[in-house]
Amino acid sequence: MPQTVLLAEDDRAIRHALERALTLEGYQVTAVADGVEALAQAHRTPPDVLLLDVMMPGIDGLQVCRVLRAEGDRTPILMLTALVETADRIAGLDAGADDYVVKPFDVEEVFARLRALLRRTSPVPANGVPGTPGSSGAAADVLRDGPQPYSSSAFAPSDKQIAAAGLRMDLQARRVWRDERELELTRTEFELLELLVRNAGIVLDHSTIYDRIWGYDFGPGSKNLAVYVGYLRRKLDEPGAPQLIHTVRGVGYVLRED
Repeated sequence: MPQTVLLAEDDRAIRHALERALTLEGYQVTAVADGVEALAQAHRTPPDVLLLDVMMPGIDGLQVCRVLRAEGDRTPILMLTALVETADRIAGLDAGADDYVVKPFDVEEVFARLRALLRRTSPVPANGVPGTPGSSGAAADVLRDGPQPYSSSAFAPSDKQIAAAGLRMDLQARRVWRDERELELTRTEFELLELLVRNAGIVLDHSTIYDRIWGYDFGPGSKNLAVYVGYLRRKLDEPGAPQLIHTVRGVGYVLRED
């Protein structure tokens, strides 16, 4: 069945153009003109992904985001915004959005980011995926090449818990503890921390992290990664305890307990 998109955009021309483009791309689209309609539709028929304009009359895209997240709705959200300042983008991420596209945008970029969000939320097949441990040559590859950056296809679905540097993650329940303290993380924060924990002690470059978490490299000017690392540090760090996420200037990030 086609994946469903709930599109909320008050500009009629943009809304109609996006609705047509998404439909031609194979999505089943419900298009509404404001945040009130978006919330009503999301409650009535939850979509696979939401595409929300930030600036809408009445309830804007940020408020829609906050309401859904407060209700426990984890549906991926891609924001459309004409606001280009870093603070504006951070506000969207803080509200619970998973990603954003700045207007004017290329529709192919919208497609790419939607695909990335949907890949991250797609269930893993019960019989695993090609390349999981146990397939021919997997162990030999690890022994020959050494530890590799995490790929979602590199671990079997039975891999339920991981731990490193005093952190413990229950992947099935999506819960995290530092020592005995449980942390409350958003979806993206959880996935970023999982990537770092699986590769504890290995420096992951920016491109690798963007590819694994967002499925798309936003380029050297993007602040997405730095923003989320900052969020994680504020939740992980404790007075008198070692910092866990370290910046390797010009390269990327590494999780280790110094």
